[in-house]
Order: sequence, then C-alpha cells, then structure tokens
Amino acid sequence: MPNPWDAGSARILASMGFEALATTSMGHAFSLGLRDYALGRQRTLDYAKNIASATHLPVSADLENCFGDKPEAVVETIKLAAATGIVGGSVEDYTGRSDNPIYDIDFAAERVRAAARMAHSLPFTFTLTARAENYLHGRSDLDDTIKRLQAYQDSGADVLYAPGLTTRNEILAVVKSVKRPVNVIMGRKGGVPLSLAELSSIGVKRISVGSALARTALGTLTRAAREMKDKGTFTWANEAVDPKDMNAIFPEQPNSVITKPLTKQGNSTDR
Repeated sequence: MPNPWDAGSARILASMGFEALATTSMGHAFSLGLRDYALGRQRTLDYAKNIASATHLPVSADLENCFGDKPEAVVETIKLAAATGIVGGSVEDYTGRSDNPIYDIDFAAERVRAAARMAHSLPFTFTLTARAENYLHGRSDLDDTIKRLQAYQDSGADVLYAPGLTTRNEILAVVKSVKRPVNVIMGRKGGVPLSLAELSSIGVKRISVGSALARTALGTLTRAAREMKDKGTFTWANEAVDPKDMNAIFPEQPNSVITKPLTKQGNSTDR
C-alpha cells in the first residue's frame, strides 16, 4: 500500500496496478514546503480528499493524532475524514509534545475506542488503524509497544501498526502478540531488510512506505540540482521520466478519475 504525496503520484501508482493507497503527512508537508506535523486538520483533510478523488483505489489516510487530545476531537476528525472519500484512517498515540511525546496507555486506548465507535458507525466499511509511536520518539520498548497494541486491539482497532521496529524478531513478536492484521512500514533508511515475501511469511498483512517515495523524489531533485550548481552538467536528465509516459497516465480534465490500470503506451512500464 504505497503512499503518494499528491494526485500525480497517486495516479502513477494506480497506473502500475497497486490495489490500495495510503497518504503520507510528512511527504505532503514537504511538498508544500512545510515541516512534518505542520499541516493541521483542514489541510490534511483536503489532501486526503485529493488523493481519494484522483484514482479508483481505496485510500487510508494518515490522520496523525487526530488533531486533538480529547476523544471528542478524535471522533470529529474520523467523522470529517470519512466524508472526504477515504475508506480508512489512523489514530496514533503521539501527543505532539516533546516533553511528553506518548499518551498514557489508558488514555490512548480511550482515544482509540472513541475512534473505533465512530469508524464502525459509518454506513460503509472504514478500516481504523491504531498506531503505537514509541519507536519513532525515542522509546524503543518492545514490551510496552506490544502492550499498547493489545490495548488498541481490545479498543476496537481493525489494523495495528508500530512504525520504527528495527528487527525481524521485533516484527515477529508484534505479529504473534495480537489477533488483528499488522501493518509494517518499509523504505526507511537503515530499516529492516525484508522483502514482501519475507514479511508475508511471518504474518505481516499490510505494508506501507510512509514518506519514502516522496523523500526519494526529493533526493533525486537535490542530487540533480547539486550537479547543475556544482558541476554545470545535466546527466541527471537521463533518469527523468518520459513526458509521453506521464501524458499517457494523466487525464485531460482535472476532475477525471483513473478507473483501471493503463495499458502500455510509449515507454511506460505498466505491470
């Protein structure tokens, strides 16, 4: 379940045959020239709507901590997010405060419970992902992370997610400790070097890549700009996509939706 950062990247991924998409708050923030966690609720909802309307694929949105401490704020965010056209979203236990980055486990579970009640009351299936953020904020405590995921499972989460796990054994321990599908993030620099097949073999049910695709694109931009500025050369253009391929993917009208994977045209490499 790759993570596009805008409508264009969403349409490219849809044309390649992926079956679902997820948003990336960091990737989209960077595309707007903002830091991570700078989007706020309305920009996040606008972004989710943009991705959901860009293709035929189901979309799960990164809703951060649902933009408020209280369960009531979580409920409101899930309700508003569901109206954007997405069919899934996440709630995380990161507070946004450096002095106390992770919510108390009981309060975090209460927030997940409120999100689940809202998500499961909708007139369509909405998949709620509960995230335990310990590893991303200096708390590499596997036991506490598992305890949290179990609490979120009991609170009604449909998918469980602990971004930042560092080894195969940690991932396996999480998978074995819960009864809900587990999402694992790949594409992190220095992350766990496991393939799709290897992750599947240990019971992982969903894989996302967070901001990795957006950061890869920005890395290519940075290297190309550095080559131009420092060397005065343009060899980076040899790796640029063919505009014919992009024109084959993108519709003529801004509100058009890709309804199926595209057939091979020009130099494109459709799956």
